[in-house]
This record gives sequence, C-alpha cells and structure tokens, in this order.
Amino acid sequence: MHSKEIFNIVKARRESLNVTQETLAQLSGVALRTLKQFESGKGNPTLQTLQKLGDALGLEVTVIIKNRGINS
Repeated sequence: MHSKEIFNIVKARRESLNVTQETLAQLSGVALRTLKQFESGKGNPTLQTLQKLGDALGLEVTVIIKNRGINS
C-alpha cells in the first residue's frame, strides 16, 4: 500500500468522525502542515507518524514485510 492510499484512509476516517485537520493535529501531536501535506498525497510518513494518527483516529497500523529475495 502506498502513502497516498494510506492517507486516503486516514482522511476518510477523520472526515467520518467530523474531526478537523487542526483537531487531529492537536490530538495526534503531528504538525498541521505535515498532516495537510500527507492528506494531499505529498510526503512519506514515518511509522511513528502513522501510529500517532492511527491512535488518535482509532485505527490499527499493521506493518507487513515481504521477503522477495535478494535478486528481486
């Protein structure tokens, strides 16, 4: 899953809860400017940032690592 897809999920959840970007920034500790960039499809969030947003929105962040081999 790419960053843009992840933030579409975050944005949809935020909007379904009627939470503004400003409120989510305050609740999560993620800078408002960073949140706005991510929601517009820019930037590359760290796992820590995703976890903060997930915690604030009641979303679970799961990381899947696939072994594709050395030559992949």
